[in-house]
Amino acid sequence: MADRERLTTTAGAPVSSNQNSKTVGPRGPVLLEDFQLIEKLAHQNRERIPERVVHAKGWGAFGTLNVTEDVTKYSCAKVFRPGAKTDMLARFSTVAGEQGAADAERDVRGFALKFYTEEGNWDLVGNNTPVFFVGDPYKFPDFIHTQKRHPRTNLRSATAMWDFWSLCPESLHQVTILMSDRGIPTDPSRMNGYGSHTFSIWNDQGERFWVKFHFKTQQGHAHFVNEEAEKVIAKSRESYQEALYGMIEDGRFPKWTMYIQVMPEGEEVQFEEKTGWSAFDLTKVWPHGMYPLIKVGEMELNRNPENYFSDIEQSAFNPSNVVPGIGFSPDKMLQGRLFSYPDAHRYRIGTHYDALPVNKPKSPVHHYHRDGEMPFGLRTNPDAYYEPNSFGGPVEDPSVEEPPHRYAGQVGRYDFRGETDHYSQPRALFEMFDAGQRERLCANIAGAMQGVPQFIVDRQLAHFDKVHADYGAGVRKAIEVQTRDDAEASLSTSHSAAAE
Repeated sequence: MADRERLTTTAGAPVSSNQNSKTVGPRGPVLLEDFQLIEKLAHQNRERIPERVVHAKGWGAFGTLNVTEDVTKYSCAKVFRPGAKTDMLARFSTVAGEQGAADAERDVRGFALKFYTEEGNWDLVGNNTPVFFVGDPYKFPDFIHTQKRHPRTNLRSATAMWDFWSLCPESLHQVTILMSDRGIPTDPSRMNGYGSHTFSIWNDQGERFWVKFHFKTQQGHAHFVNEEAEKVIAKSRESYQEALYGMIEDGRFPKWTMYIQVMPEGEEVQFEEKTGWSAFDLTKVWPHGMYPLIKVGEMELNRNPENYFSDIEQSAFNPSNVVPGIGFSPDKMLQGRLFSYPDAHRYRIGTHYDALPVNKPKSPVHHYHRDGEMPFGLRTNPDAYYEPNSFGGPVEDPSVEEPPHRYAGQVGRYDFRGETDHYSQPRALFEMFDAGQRERLCANIAGAMQGVPQFIVDRQLAHFDKVHADYGAGVRKAIEVQTRDDAEASLSTSHSAAAE
């Protein structure tokens, strides 16, 4: 025992016994003065924090971003300097499922990255898809409600999902990806990551560019079809955690190549005239033929967390965490997330969530935020607790001011949904699929539509018809096959019961 550390209370006092509670005699009641017991029970009651409303089930690891190319003509951010090596954290997740959900369910995957740069944390919070279901944050809470449990049945509702999607044709692109072979990656290392939103970057001359961030897997794409995923889930609900943790423990570090698409500021006007949609519309992609991928470097994950709860569950990613040289755009969904993400963290973790070790920048932190819940290790000049002051407190640095934004002042409630082409990009994706991929896509949709009222099914089928005649026809055929198979299975069951 001499070489073991002493067990203590949270206040540092040594504990004489950790085996039995203090009682009046061997059979007597427990004493309230057993403060060590009270402390243990109280901490156990508080071991959990609220799970994320979305992206509750996640897996993560630490690593590095190595910049191998020169993109300084686009951005002055120090994280992009040639040869720069930046420590980082990645968290992957499913969107809809709760913490106990199975990893291999059909769902969009979150792809959140935190870069601990020398000028503060840069967080890139995206998905494994380049688009999303909706393009306006006004509809985001409504969409998420359709992915969660019905208030009366407490079950997931296919009717709610398809009712919403059929009334929001901008969702077609993402729905097609989700229901295709791409809907269930085999593990986090076998999928791409995207910033998804349009961001902005600027160079030392103050020239602004709109940008899309891409992370292409070097492990190659791999996906499960429904039957394969069902077998995996039957054996383990933690297949992603097992795969990611195991790869890194074995020294098989997963890697992604980082790329950007770049559009000079002002060119978005011609882009919209040419394509029919906004460059800031999250439900659309920028064609690579117009804006080719530009290589930046390589991301590698090479260290598992020491404590999952501290490093992954308490990790907090904010699109609002940017550094000089990286900024935002008029992307409506991005603007909404700039508020909702840090607000969610303040509720879920606490006022000073960004002072937790996993969230704390590795660069110096100086601000005037005071007090509140758990101000971890804040050490400030006691006389400089306001600004401006005459006591040496931190001051602003005008040199990192973002260049003027050309969209400032154009305030209003604009609706892009009624006038935008929501069908050509899903059409291009559908036309990329071979016959087998199309058949599985349509079968997946038919299966997901089971129990949905016919008028909702018909409304969604009309959207598929506008994408491609074979898309609508394929889903109709798959529904007919599904209906016939269900009827035959029901009849067979009835005959078996009668024979018995």
